This record gives sequence, C-alpha cells and structure tokens, in this order.
Amino acid sequence: MTVFADPQLDAPKRPWYTSIFGKSGPVIPVVRLQGVISQELKPGRLNIASVAPLLKKAFAIKKAPVVAIVVNSPGGSPVQSRLIATHIRQLADENRKKVLVFVEDAAASGGYFIATAGDEIIADPSSLVGSIGVVYAGFGFVDALEKLGITRRLYTAGRNKSTLDPFLPERDDDVERIKQMELDIHEVFIDYVKMRRGAKITLPDDTVFTGEFWTAKRGLEMGLVDTLGDLHGTLRARFGPDMRIRSIAPKRGLLQLPGLGIGSSVSGPDLVGDAVARLEDRAVWSRLGL
Repeated sequence: MTVFADPQLDAPKRPWYTSIFGKSGPVIPVVRLQGVISQELKPGRLNIASVAPLLKKAFAIKKAPVVAIVVNSPGGSPVQSRLIATHIRQLADENRKKVLVFVEDAAASGGYFIATAGDEIIADPSSLVGSIGVVYAGFGFVDALEKLGITRRLYTAGRNKSTLDPFLPERDDDVERIKQMELDIHEVFIDYVKMRRGAKITLPDDTVFTGEFWTAKRGLEMGLVDTLGDLHGTLRARFGPDMRIRSIAPKRGLLQLPGLGIGSSVSGPDLVGDAVARLEDRAVWSRLGL
C-alpha cells in the first residue's frame, strides 16, 4: 500500500509572528547614526537637524516591533548629543516602541550619550564604549607671532571677552573658567547615564566617569552595554529569519555628488570646507585609535 504524505501536516510550522506581520515576517526600521556629532550641517556630521527626520520616519512604522539604531560615533558636541538622545526617548515613549542600539566601531563620549537612549545596547566585542568625559582643545601662537615680527591689535568691551585667545599668553583665571564649564557639562553627561543605566553599572563613579574608554567586552562586565552581538544576527535571532530590515536614510538628489549635501553646488569654498571638516573628523576618530 502506498502512503502519500499530507503536505499540510508535514510542512514546518510558521513562527508565531506570521499571523501578525504576514508571511514575510516583521519589518525592522534601522537608522544609522555615523560620524562626529556637530552643530554644523556638513556631510558625515550628526546633529538634531539631520537626525530628527530619520527618527520620525522610523518610529512612524506602526507595525514594527522595535526600532533599531546603529551608533558609530567618537563623540562631539555635548548639546547635540543630548538633543538627539532626548528626541529618541520622546519618540519611543510617544509610539510605545522599544529601542535597540547597536554599536559598531565606537560609541564614545557623545556617541555613548546617544547610545544610552536605547532600551538595550548591543555591541560587537571589539567595539569601543565609554569615554564619559569632556575635553577642550586649542592652540597657542604667542611665540610664533613674535618670531614673525607680527603685532596683533585686539580691542574688547568686557574683561573676559578674549578668554583663551590663542595669540595672547594663557591666563590662570581663563583656564579656571574653562575647567568649571567642563565640570558642568560632565555633570550633565553623568546624570543622564545614571538615569538611563544607573541600576546596571557595576563599578564606582571614579572608575566609570573618568573619560576612559573600553572594549565592549569589558563594557559588558561594567554594565555599559547589555549584550554582545551584531545587528543582523540579533534581529534574526529575536524576530526570525523572515524578518526584513528597512534602512531609513537621507534622500539623495539625482545630481548630487558623493560627499556633498543635498542640493549642494560644487565650488571652491565648499570643497575646501568639506576637506577641512574631514580632517577635523579624522582627528576626533584618532583619539580612539580608529
């Protein structure tokens, strides 16, 4: 007697989420935040003006079970970092969405500030995380002017208007004011990290908040990250092999050249400005050895 298999009985059972999201599985919106954080509207820079439209679009996908954010940043502007992190939480609360943050090369300084806006931080074991501190850098050209025989003329109203002027000798009271500003900004940073991850951090403040950075493998032990992994592997494990990633990225004009902003024209000043910006960004990344 020949026995014919019943295809309906032998077929593997579909995952539970297919009844909700359809045969192809859930759609996961992914926003990539990569670059130095700066108020300047230049290619490769992160700020609230450039990031907010992408976040709004990602959180508007109603059926998405989570929103994934990839952070790859060495830091930058503390104000823009806080604005982006705050906006992520506002959208997450308004839309009742869980936020998964994935760290690639680095989430350091302001990049880590943004990462802590996630409900979970997932990082590659070799990612760099932390650098919870504030830095101010500048140059002094006093001796150079003297050697060149140049006399600088500076007129101000307000005795502190020329604080840390690079062409004047450094003054102790100027340094003291800068130090106090750094301490104020550092306090804002620390308070936010404690609010978001205070219960998870396992080491004392004088170890975690020194400005030092660590690999994510070490950061996991410290409570700076929640688990080790990557975007595709984690999403497939949690939402099944049929899940689909929808990349939320800025629109590019048909005539836009690589490296230029949308609608930008090609001119000498634009090219020079972009070149200088890239050198500045390179200097920030180099602090992490990347």
